[in-house]
Amino acid sequence: MTWEDHASLAPYNTFGIDARAERLVHLETEACVADYRVHPHGYPHQTVLLSGGSNMLLCADVPGTTARIAWKGREVIGETEDHVLLQVAAGENWHDTVLYTVQRGWGGLQNLSLIPGLVGAAPVQNIGAYGVELADSFDSLRFFSWDTGEIRTLSHADCAFGYRDSVFKGALKGKGVILSVTFKLSTQHHALKTSYGAIQDELAARGQEASIQTISEAVIAIRQNKLPDPKVLGNSGSFFKNPALPAEQVAGMAARHPQLPQYPQPDGTIKVAAGWLIEQAGWKGKRVGQVGMHAQQALVLVNYGGANGPELWAHAQRVQASVFEQFGVHLEPEVNLIG
Repeated sequence: MTWEDHASLAPYNTFGIDARAERLVHLETEACVADYRVHPHGYPHQTVLLSGGSNMLLCADVPGTTARIAWKGREVIGETEDHVLLQVAAGENWHDTVLYTVQRGWGGLQNLSLIPGLVGAAPVQNIGAYGVELADSFDSLRFFSWDTGEIRTLSHADCAFGYRDSVFKGALKGKGVILSVTFKLSTQHHALKTSYGAIQDELAARGQEASIQTISEAVIAIRQNKLPDPKVLGNSGSFFKNPALPAEQVAGMAARHPQLPQYPQPDGTIKVAAGWLIEQAGWKGKRVGQVGMHAQQALVLVNYGGANGPELWAHAQRVQASVFEQFGVHLEPEVNLIG
């Protein structure tokens, strides 16, 4: 467990914002979590629990203690004829973990390739892409309670997964830390999903049949073509959620805008593409000072260099207001605002 005072958080958030933490502690092993809980500057003084920093917008310096998840490890903890149970530490890189499974021929996570962040944060957001969510391959996770210091195993049902949602954004928000996540991955008879987005077109262009490996490669190529690398251009991926709207509201929108992308949901609502709404409102590729919506994907808020959190959030609010004025739809951020 390593401590720093007045530490820059620029290396630990994908927007590259140079906000300062009053205290920053690096939790390098699971055992550090229990020690941190009772440390004089530990959990009771915690302001931020920092994972990969890919789903946050720092709008001010952070008082108190910022705790950074940094422990790693992967282990197969169970196998059946058709599946493998892979337990992954919270501090493991998400994309590296996906590649680890793909290289071994284990199916389930391939559509989630190249999503930034760490494994421990993935269940909180129930990350998803190209027709697949984390919940589809989730088995269980280990959760450390700040109140009791006990470790609980939470099942799929316990996590209450929804669209970009989970119990960790509700009843368990701020109540503890995810230590590891266990995935149930297929070793045979893989259920391959290629109908969402441009996967089929990418496979056809490559002259490839669908497989775990080729789907992962196609998703990586699509994302690299559309999304900026945070190491080059600060961003957090998709800044807004795709809104799920009542069918009658979408019908009215589609009557005025026949090209509106629509994705019917099991609950009867229809999800519409937030990026399309932003593009139609004229924000795709539009830059204001050092901020803007990316030229290849209007859903991505970009820091062109030197912008601070309030400047980025102000631009996001301009986009929200513009989309609401034109379409009557309120865009909800995926990203957590800090400060």
